[in-house]
Amino acid sequence: MGKAEFERSLQSGGHAALAELAGDWAGTTRVWFEPDAPPAMEVAQTGRIRRVLGGRFLLHEYRYGEGDRAGEGMALYGLHLDEQAFEAAWVDSMHTGTSIMFSTGADRGHGFDVLGSYGEGQGGPRWGWRTRIAQPSPDQLVLTMFNIAPDGNEAKAVETRYVRRKADASAGA
Repeated sequence: MGKAEFERSLQSGGHAALAELAGDWAGTTRVWFEPDAPPAMEVAQTGRIRRVLGGRFLLHEYRYGEGDRAGEGMALYGLHLDEQAFEAAWVDSMHTGTSIMFSTGADRGHGFDVLGSYGEGQGGPRWGWRTRIAQPSPDQLVLTMFNIAPDGNEAKAVETRYVRRKADASAGA
């Protein structure tokens, strides 16, 4: 990746689109443990997404729930220009344990969509994990994660619906 290509991406390409995700967010996270069942958990979540390393990447730090249902996590999102692929590294106190979930996905021009995998801890086949990020409007963000069984069946596992937090008008006054 050359400097000029990255600058173009920052101005009007994929990195400009990723930058639109930056901000402070609040919303609700729902978690499913079984396909076709009601959510096992629904909790409030707040997050901050910020540009890092000159806009090359986004860092998403978040907290959700309270008490026994409290958790936190972070993800690093990027667009690898040479590969024309989105990339992510995700850690979460409940979902990933001590593992880092690495995911990649081709830039198909319809938003952030990456695929990773994880072991089930018993030496069996790996399971897939798809993450999609959509921004239906400048002030809305939807992160949806799907569990993919070894047989290929895909089911929604986590959905976070964020609304952009507005700056406090009295702050700094």
